[in-house]
Amino acid sequence: MSIVQDLAAFVDDVAYDHLSVDATQQLKIRVLDALGCAIGALDGEPIRALREHVADFGGAEQASLIGGGRAAPDRAALYNSALVRYLDYNDSYLAEGETGHPSDNLGSVMAATEYAGGSGKALLTALAVAYQVQCRLSDEAPVRAKGFDHTVQGQYAASAGAAKALGLDPEQTANAIAISGTAHNALRVTRTGEISHWKGLAYPETGFTATHSAFLAMRGITGPPEVFEGNKGFMHSIAGDFELGWSEEDLERVTGTIIKKYNAEIHSQATLEGALELKRKHDIDSSNIEKIEIDTFDVAVDIIGGGEEGDKTVVRRKEEADHSLHYMTAVALLDDQVLPAQYEQGRIEAGDVQSLLRKVEVRENPEYSARFPEHMVCDVRIRADGTVYETHKEDYEGFHTKPMTWDTVSEKFTRLAEPYTDSSLRGDLIGAVQDLETLPAANLFDLLSRVETPEE
Repeated sequence: MSIVQDLAAFVDDVAYDHLSVDATQQLKIRVLDALGCAIGALDGEPIRALREHVADFGGAEQASLIGGGRAAPDRAALYNSALVRYLDYNDSYLAEGETGHPSDNLGSVMAATEYAGGSGKALLTALAVAYQVQCRLSDEAPVRAKGFDHTVQGQYAASAGAAKALGLDPEQTANAIAISGTAHNALRVTRTGEISHWKGLAYPETGFTATHSAFLAMRGITGPPEVFEGNKGFMHSIAGDFELGWSEEDLERVTGTIIKKYNAEIHSQATLEGALELKRKHDIDSSNIEKIEIDTFDVAVDIIGGGEEGDKTVVRRKEEADHSLHYMTAVALLDDQVLPAQYEQGRIEAGDVQSLLRKVEVRENPEYSARFPEHMVCDVRIRADGTVYETHKEDYEGFHTKPMTWDTVSEKFTRLAEPYTDSSLRGDLIGAVQDLETLPAANLFDLLSRVETPEE
């Protein structure tokens, strides 16, 4: 049995009843969190372009779009995944050499579940499969250091989740995963240097192609059975050798994922919480800040702190702002929060934040690097009015050591969804996710179609 066949057997064998009570609850929390992010993104610039794109290209109207309308399942996966991803506010998984966002798979799972007429239980099970595959491949086969994007693991995860939702047999599932994993290996340049719209659309593209691959396999199209271990396969060409016995896996990895407290790149969360705690505790006047010093772990430095992935003091647009620790810390101290409003173009270009971000200095502490990803350690020092204010952080609210509650995520959902829903619809959506295992998935999709899409 090849590795992809072993993986397909795992996907086929698992069932809703294999989920623990905690894993089920954590899945529902992440669905609610992701849907809040999706609704809150409806007015994003690239989202409007995608909406026009999907409407123009059409397709069989077999899957619902958040905010109304229908499309072919692969295009629905593209659009709904883009909504989940665009704000960069959805969940994360931290592995030693990789960081991903497993709720990026929700769009694919939703589209495939709706096509199959599946239940809420089927949706949760397929999503749990996608979480497990993405997280375990991130653990054992990281690709970031090789120059590839974390969406590479996503091609296996999203196709596995879609195949599970469609009810494909093991042979079809293996082909779906093999097609997806072979054909779509994305470059890390997506998130380095001058950052474009593609940062927020790379995983939606993964959702589109992975869902498409699952449907091709459903029709009988085959893929390379040695996609992982074969000559010039994933191991040989990208990841290197690794061992992962899928028959020994469960569906619990979702419990190791974390949720964002701030609308900011995941490795910034503890720093932002610390900076805001200092400001509020000492009533620091942001206009009097002379310098901000951040000592943190290597991954934060490399991705958002001006390390190997590029200068983070040049911030011209949303995609650069939410991947700049300098900008995010500065705007947090100026505005006392980091939410979607902090990424509006006028806010990014404002003189106060552009000036303050250049007073931020980010350094690596090797001891903190050694403690990642189990801890998110950082020191934050703010020099203002001749005084040094300092704090030490090891986690934040939303990290696995301080998990967010259902009520807190419901508040986040409400804040993000409020511009596009009334209180009745928000209540119905929260209730539908809370009771998802008892409902047809169509009930949730119908509610999502009632969300108000902004006028062009």
